[in-house]
Amino acid sequence: MHSVAFFNNKGGVGKTTLLCNVAAYASLHLKHKVCVIDADPQCNATQYFFNEDKLYEIYEANGFTIYDVVEPLTEGEGFVQEIKTKNARNFGVDVLPGDPKLALIEDFLAQDWGAAKSGDVRGIRTNLVFSDLLQRLNNYDFVFIDVSPSLGAINRSILLSSDYFMSPMSIDIFSLKAFENIAKWISDWTNDWNKGIANVKDVKKLPELKYGQAKFLGYVTQQYLAKKDHSGQRRGVKAYEGIRNKIDEVIASCGLDESIPGEPFEIGTVPNLFSLIPMSQSNNKPVFELLSNDGVVGAHFAKVKDAKEIFGTVTNNLLRRIDG
Repeated sequence: MHSVAFFNNKGGVGKTTLLCNVAAYASLHLKHKVCVIDADPQCNATQYFFNEDKLYEIYEANGFTIYDVVEPLTEGEGFVQEIKTKNARNFGVDVLPGDPKLALIEDFLAQDWGAAKSGDVRGIRTNLVFSDLLQRLNNYDFVFIDVSPSLGAINRSILLSSDYFMSPMSIDIFSLKAFENIAKWISDWTNDWNKGIANVKDVKKLPELKYGQAKFLGYVTQQYLAKKDHSGQRRGVKAYEGIRNKIDEVIASCGLDESIPGEPFEIGTVPNLFSLIPMSQSNNKPVFELLSNDGVVGAHFAKVKDAKEIFGTVTNNLLRRIDG
C-alpha cells in the first residue's frame, strides 16, 4: 500500500476536487483498490463523495468517522482496533469520512508533540495515530489523504506517517510563498522528531509503526485559463505563465527537489473546468463520468471528454512516480 497526502497550506487551490477525481480515475479506469481519508475538518471530500441521505447516515446515525480514530487517544484508550469505511459507489473508492470534531484534536496533538520532542514514548505514540491507521488500511493499493490548508499538529502527524505528499496549487504569488513555508515547517519538525527519538531511554518501548518525513512527489497546477497552441498542447495565458515559470526555482531553492531526482516537479496540470466542477459536486460524481442526466449538454460533452484525459494524465504520472 502507498499513502499520499494532498497538501498545500494555501487554501482555495482545488485540492479536494483534484484528490477525489484522481482517486476515482485510479479506481474506475486503472482498477486499483483505493481508500480516501478525509482528514480536513471542513469535510469537503466527504460532501463530494456522498449525497444528503448518506451524509445523514454518517453524522446523525452514529456512523464511523475520522474522529472515531483519534478520539480514543484523548481518553487514554490507545489506538482504535477497528476501522470502518463507507463506499462511494460513483467514485469506486472506500472513504473514511471526515468530521468537524477533528479540529478539537489539534491542541491535544500539539501538546503531546512537546512531550515527543523530549523523548516521551506516550507523546511519540500519540503522534503516530495516523501511522497506525494507515497500517490497518494495508489491504488497499493506494490511500489518498485530504488534509486541511494549515501547518498544524494534525497535518504534521499525517505527513509523519504518510509515504508521500503532493501539492495542488493555483498559479499565483501566494502559492510560491506557500512552498517556502512548507519546506521550512517540514525541516523544523523533522529535526524535532529525530531529536525526540534519540532522547528515548528505552527504545524497546517505541511502537512498531512506520514513520519519517513524507517524500515530495511534485505539484499539480490548477484553475488557470488555457488555450491550445498549434501543436494541440494546452498552455496557460501569458499572465499565468510568468508565475508558473518561477515555481520550479522556488521548489529547488527550498530543498524539496531531493525527493524526485530526474523528474519534472510538475506532475500535471488541470485548467479551469468552469461549470463542470459544481455539476460534478452536486451529482456526487467524478467530472469525467458526468452524463446528460447529470446536466451535461452541448459543448459540455467535449469538456467532459477533455476532463477524462486531463485527470487520467495526472493520475498516471502520479502513480508512475510512486512505483518508481
